[in-house]
Amino acid sequence: MATPSAPHAHTYPPGPSFVSAPRSRNAPQPRSALALDVGRRRIGLAGCDPLGLTVTPLRALARGSFATDLGHLSSLVQQRRVLTLVVGLPLDATGQPTAQALHCQRYGERLASRLQLPLAWVNEHASTWAAGERHGLHGDRSGALDSAAAALLLEQWLQDGPDPVLPATIDRGHTANAAAF
Repeated sequence: MATPSAPHAHTYPPGPSFVSAPRSRNAPQPRSALALDVGRRRIGLAGCDPLGLTVTPLRALARGSFATDLGHLSSLVQQRRVLTLVVGLPLDATGQPTAQALHCQRYGERLASRLQLPLAWVNEHASTWAAGERHGLHGDRSGALDSAAAALLLEQWLQDGPDPVLPATIDRGHTANAAAF
């Protein structure tokens, strides 16, 4: 059986951090960012340095109430001096939002609003599969796979953008195209 290829998967040496590929013309301005791979049980997390050169998977967050998640993430944002949130939207193979994509969108908007940070969306279709392939983490339940997927999302965003927007200015009509954000 053929294994599906992962879109937007960049090849970098495995390890605790990854160096991003050269930026495209549409790449956002470098800044400290926090990427979230929002799941029902865990949130994979990855961060980058203020120059956007090094992406590091962080310890995944076991989901609790929104207030509990917010407290943890707020502390992380302060410690890392985060200026932008990047949230993955699991669109289907045709680029249409899934039920989980709508959940991630609501969660990301609510979080960005409460943290008063701009937000960017990245299509995370097959990112968990790509992260599992890269790091041999298939079936992982520790959260390492979730954070490796968040690192891929952040690498993709640093490479391709789009620029983040403030939650109050998000056009909800563009949900189906994560690149439109």
